[in-house]
Amino acid sequence: MDLGIKGKWALVCGASKGLGLGCAQALAAEGVNVVLVARGARDLDAAAQALQAETPGVTVLAVAADITTSEGRSAALSVAGGPGAAFDIVVNNAGGPPPGDFRAWDRDMWIKALDANMLTPIELIKATVDGMAQRGFGRIVNITSGAVKAPIDILGLSNGARSGLTGFVAGVARSPLAAQGVTVNNLLPGAFDTDRLKTTLAGAAEKTGQSVDAIADARRKNIPAKRFGTSEEFGAICAFLCSVHAGYITGQNVLADGGAYPGTF
Repeated sequence: MDLGIKGKWALVCGASKGLGLGCAQALAAEGVNVVLVARGARDLDAAAQALQAETPGVTVLAVAADITTSEGRSAALSVAGGPGAAFDIVVNNAGGPPPGDFRAWDRDMWIKALDANMLTPIELIKATVDGMAQRGFGRIVNITSGAVKAPIDILGLSNGARSGLTGFVAGVARSPLAAQGVTVNNLLPGAFDTDRLKTTLAGAAEKTGQSVDAIADARRKNIPAKRFGTSEEFGAICAFLCSVHAGYITGQNVLADGGAYPGTF
């Protein structure tokens, strides 16, 4: 299927590895020019060079910056020709806050979680959607978490911040932007084989006294697909949501979890 987005410009956050990189790879494979943003310059440069080699027909740019800061956002948004004006696609993605017991979290930890997983995506949406609307095409995909639908007790910081973003998106996606060709959706990963999963498993192991391998095996057994997801298949879902074929999908929470969520709705 031709996704119809060749030549578009995409900003992909948290793109040096994991799910963010998977999204960047899938978009670049469809002919989309990508700006990769991440804090770690070394991993980011390596990812950008590899992706450019894999997709010589597109432009791959790297911005080593903390997207959760105003300075980092300014650096990222200025790359493709102005303060966010040239981006047709934005993939919002930031590392989740640490797991733990809510009794140990102070105000500063909550503010940090909100800055990274709620307020930063909102700022990037604000900076880009009007330009998208003027051109009649735009795609915002926010990588949140399956824990938005099925909260996990040790991920309370993430549960709270990402649920706040979900509520915001539910409103803005149904604003006049929807009639101007701009869609805003959330992509909710379940258990994918990433560094974030490893951190979560380690936190659960510490809390229960079990080994990480035992926790991982139990987690897999509770997933109907009996495995963890891959960044490649996650990226493919993201690329479709960014395509011309997904113009009638907006304000949705797309869950990719191998069937782990037990609910009907």
